[in-house]
Amino acid sequence: MIRQQQLILATVVTAFVTQPGWAEESPILRRSEIAQSAATLEEWQKAIAQAVVQITGVQLNPTDAGFEVILETNNQLTAPVTRVVDNAFIADIPNAVLTLPNGEFQSIDPTEGIASVSVTNLPGENVRVTITGVDAPPTAQVNAVAQGLLLSIAPQAASEDETIEIVVTGEQDGYLIPETATGTRTNTLTRDIPFSIQIVPQQVLREQQVQRLNDALRNVAGVQAEQSPRSVFEVPRIRGFGGFDSFNIVTNGLQDGNAGAQVGVGNIERVEVLKGPAAVLFSQGGPGGTVNIVTKQPLSTPFYNVEASVGSFDTYSGLIDLSGPLDAANNVLYRFNTYGYRTDTFVDFFEIERYGFAPTISLRLDDNTDLTLEAEYNYFEQPNDRGLPARGTVLPNPNGELPISRFLGEPSIDYVSPRTTRLGYSLEHRLNENWQIRNNFRVSLLRQPQNSVNPSFLQEDDRTLERSLIIADQQDVNTYVLNADMTGNFNTGSIDHQLLIGFDLYTSNTTSRFIERSLSPIDIFNPVYSPSNVGEVIAEYPLSGLNTDQYGIYVQDQITLFDNLKLLLGGRFDWVEQRTKEEGELTGSQSDDAFSPRVGIVYQPIQPISLYASYSRSFKQVTGSGLDNRLFEPERGTQYEVGTKVELSDRIAATLAYFNITRANILTADPVDPDFSIQVGEQQSQGIEFDITGEIVPGWNIIAGYAYTNAEITEDNTYEVGNQINNVPNHAFNIWTTYEIQQGSLQGLGFGLGLFYVSEREGDLDNSFSLPSYFRTDAALFYNRGQFRVALNVRNLFDIRYFETAEGDLRVFPGEPLTLLGSVSWQF
Repeated sequence: MIRQQQLILATVVTAFVTQPGWAEESPILRRSEIAQSAATLEEWQKAIAQAVVQITGVQLNPTDAGFEVILETNNQLTAPVTRVVDNAFIADIPNAVLTLPNGEFQSIDPTEGIASVSVTNLPGENVRVTITGVDAPPTAQVNAVAQGLLLSIAPQAASEDETIEIVVTGEQDGYLIPETATGTRTNTLTRDIPFSIQIVPQQVLREQQVQRLNDALRNVAGVQAEQSPRSVFEVPRIRGFGGFDSFNIVTNGLQDGNAGAQVGVGNIERVEVLKGPAAVLFSQGGPGGTVNIVTKQPLSTPFYNVEASVGSFDTYSGLIDLSGPLDAANNVLYRFNTYGYRTDTFVDFFEIERYGFAPTISLRLDDNTDLTLEAEYNYFEQPNDRGLPARGTVLPNPNGELPISRFLGEPSIDYVSPRTTRLGYSLEHRLNENWQIRNNFRVSLLRQPQNSVNPSFLQEDDRTLERSLIIADQQDVNTYVLNADMTGNFNTGSIDHQLLIGFDLYTSNTTSRFIERSLSPIDIFNPVYSPSNVGEVIAEYPLSGLNTDQYGIYVQDQITLFDNLKLLLGGRFDWVEQRTKEEGELTGSQSDDAFSPRVGIVYQPIQPISLYASYSRSFKQVTGSGLDNRLFEPERGTQYEVGTKVELSDRIAATLAYFNITRANILTADPVDPDFSIQVGEQQSQGIEFDITGEIVPGWNIIAGYAYTNAEITEDNTYEVGNQINNVPNHAFNIWTTYEIQQGSLQGLGFGLGLFYVSEREGDLDNSFSLPSYFRTDAALFYNRGQFRVALNVRNLFDIRYFETAEGDLRVFPGEPLTLLGSVSWQF
């Protein structure tokens, strides 16, 4: 700890005047801008004081000397006004607002002689830091350091080594996000969570010009796309497991049955991936993991961003993002973003249009109560992508090789047009400094009419593709979710607890009506398209309904046994009922219940290193019955994971994990009567994952990962035991790194490089064909000048021919060829 030029204070603490280098990244107020308008030091300090600074995160970290409290901000804080009241040292920071999801920060008994540390909001855009001593008020010291304002607090009877530090940093925008609520439903340092979690931050989304959720997930080790890159659906496969029925996408921690059907990228702040079963937090779902989409929230300082881009294949997109206060007291904040996107794509007759908007209002009802109202609307219009046959793409075809631009639907007929409306609220109330309650509600309404051309089989000539047409004049999915929980901090002797108790209700109502018509075959090497190819009606399916009601209660305790030893215990009990209807009449129902536990432990031999181990389970309802008329039991997923998390510095961290997941109770053919099923199927996935994220040196950022995954069938009556699970590579590697020149005449000029390697993987569970490995290279060139940014992104720099995923031997999906995308943005 720096000890030079210390000043013992009684009631006043003087702040330093050297702005740290990281503050130049602030989108609200930049040092260069202040310097241009301020001729003297006093004018500069006045300019700083006029800007309301957001404190976006608070960390209390042990050090050799004691503790440090890190306030993460978007700019430099004004000097605090301090005083002593009874046993408390109080520092009031003007022109600042605490924007934590939980509203405030509390730590009880952080060290001997100190009873508590708290950081709270005050009316009128002020933040209060309170350090309370046990028997007497602590003393304060101040240092000017390169990282920011440093207050050293010590009990009056303590030695100089028993101190608490308050460090103000400017870590607002960057690659490393050290804290998340995805893993525990409480804001927790990722190093203290005994599970692997990887976060794709806003800066990476912006630098890569991400237009799809699956594009963002390329940056996460162990995650592959299950669907076409041109599909309206986002269906990731995590650690070998995924699919439409995995329920593995949530929004702001709430389950959303329509989340994978339509994702509006204009409203995404960041993407967080919790790997492994997570039924304790999110109820039923697949065992591979959960993707949490964190949406943009209102800001307390004015923020305006306009972006536009143009690229290959007549691609155009735009984004407007506005935020700020609606009143002088910052009690009402808003955010509104809207976006539009269209492209012709490299596939013939395949145009995509997407647009959406999302307004959000945040209300501070009183000092302890916050209410956020959210809405979102998304509209997509495009054909269905059914891919290309394996023979002619990844397998030889005597007729030649198919171009990746070939479209095998009917351009004048084939379309899908999903539109989603989401409405909801989030209410938080702090009962006292240790306990708070939260209530969240969301309704999601999906309308998805479509005409879908489906390939049936490829004839023996290897060029004539049989097809059919499915017409869905009604296809609606409405979901409702209500969640409420209570979080509290308390002690049992020397052991600290953070207890979470909650319940949630989830309802999904699906209605659909289909007509199947015949469709003329198509020559895949010489296609002829025509509306007259549509033939007679083959089958009519009446209006059908599927209703799911799901209730769950959960308990979680995060236990700090010692400063370096933490234990997580959690359990959840769910009741699920599913009902089927036809023309409004009940045709069947099934009820199930399931208990899902998880336990984990974290040991930190030294502060930057966490060694962890965990066990967790998942479940998913399976409806129907076997030959003996016994109802099927839920699928179960079980994971064992061990790993280590290392903070290489305060701006870069890495995770190394080994996992073993077993998926049981999978339906497979009954050997007595193949028309029925039995639950003896089992699949297993095990592997090693490594990821690293953060800033290597100032201006040089990296997000990278490697995954070795061995996912195979271990028991089955349909597929051969030992077959690999489709679309799961044994090896996958990703790296995205950028460097921005920090000073000189070229300051603001930056370069980016992306490398994505995916090894060979099977195209179906029969393992009848494989998708070849590929190595894709992306690049970026950008220039930041104040509030202005211009960039050029190049995807598939060397224009390789590759295939991303497959849904069988008739549906193989090629990746995009060389693609350019230029963009310009302005923040003010």
